[in-house]
Amino acid sequence: MKPARAFLLLALSANAWSQNAIPEKPNPLALADGRITFGIEDQTRFEYRENNFDFNSALGTVNDDAWLLNRFRLNLKLQPTPWLTFFAEGQDSREIDSDRADIPGVLGAEGDNPIDLRQLYLEIGDGKAFPLSLKAGRQVLLYGDQRLIGPLDWNNISRTFDAAKLRYTGRDGLWVDAFISSVVNIDRYGMDDSDKDSLLSGLYAHIPTLGIQDTELYALYFDDENRNDHFLTLGTHWKSLPDKLGPWDYEAEFAVQSGTAGGLDLTSFASYVEGGYTFQHEWKPRLGLEYSYGSGDGNAADGEQGAFQNLFPTNHPHYGYMDVFSWSNLHNVALHLSTKPVPKLTASLDYHLFWLANTNDALRRANATTTVRSISPGASNFAGSELDLLVTYAPSTHVKLTFGYSHLFAGSYLSDTGSASDADFVYVMTSLSF
Repeated sequence: MKPARAFLLLALSANAWSQNAIPEKPNPLALADGRITFGIEDQTRFEYRENNFDFNSALGTVNDDAWLLNRFRLNLKLQPTPWLTFFAEGQDSREIDSDRADIPGVLGAEGDNPIDLRQLYLEIGDGKAFPLSLKAGRQVLLYGDQRLIGPLDWNNISRTFDAAKLRYTGRDGLWVDAFISSVVNIDRYGMDDSDKDSLLSGLYAHIPTLGIQDTELYALYFDDENRNDHFLTLGTHWKSLPDKLGPWDYEAEFAVQSGTAGGLDLTSFASYVEGGYTFQHEWKPRLGLEYSYGSGDGNAADGEQGAFQNLFPTNHPHYGYMDVFSWSNLHNVALHLSTKPVPKLTASLDYHLFWLANTNDALRRANATTTVRSISPGASNFAGSELDLLVTYAPSTHVKLTFGYSHLFAGSYLSDTGSASDADFVYVMTSLSF
């Protein structure tokens, strides 16, 4: 891979977009008073990674390199009346100038998934004239802050579901969803499709509470004949409303699971709590402290499973941008600092500390399935720490430029189980959307 070549391609695209997107105008792709709307999204990301996968600076692999990712989406929305919507979206995803395999998921590659159907759904009802609405077809599912269900939009291909979702809309922001879904699997040689032997169904309620927070309650049932998974997740998510507590804010989530996972009796738990303070300054600096916990399995041979099952999350924003950790077998303490020095520029600096909840279980990456090292009961449980810098500049509502740098300081768990070199991750991303 030639990093200079990939970065040059990114720089040229960023320059062209910034010149074409300066004017702030209504979407020029809306026709017939908004009843027909076309949408375009294009995202290009240059990445450089070193030791992210093996933590071994003495061994060069195809993952210790740089590459370019591009994702293009084109969609059409037809809305002849407020209560009837038809939406279709195609997507083309490419990994360019990479020595990794072009196959998604192989050796960590995001890979190629040429022109495919990302979304295709019909929605009946709008929740205003009548409280019930139905959305059926291929669609995005996103709940809470995506720790259990999200589109994984950081990934170049992302995630959608074949689903039917019934929503009840009440007053003052109250809504309740009942849905049944099957995640869409990537097929780089044909049309993507879902496996109807793997179903996620649930009830999810959003309830404004006491005028100070939004409360969400959920019951999710995952049934997968392929993996012999049949378990229930019960949980709640709380988030303070803006400005209701002055400069303070908070967020929390708690979830328990019971059933069977991989044919083993499952009992697991996960939690997340965060508090923050925004200083009274024109740059709006915010300082936050969070703690996340996902239970691990204490004994791989006892016929029981204690590791929290992370379902279909977007883990990238939560447990370090290097994507080494997930909401399973984890203790994570994080310090957050963010600021907005000018209206179009935001910057954040996060520092994470990571421990395994139980060294009788494995460390799982952000995809919640791939293990970093084999189970090592005698190892230290301190996996390391990570520093994440993120800067975002939005010159217009249609264009966003992002720079990120992450450094992982290897901990004693890695040195006890193998190589323990520090890791680096750098990326520059341009996003265009109409």
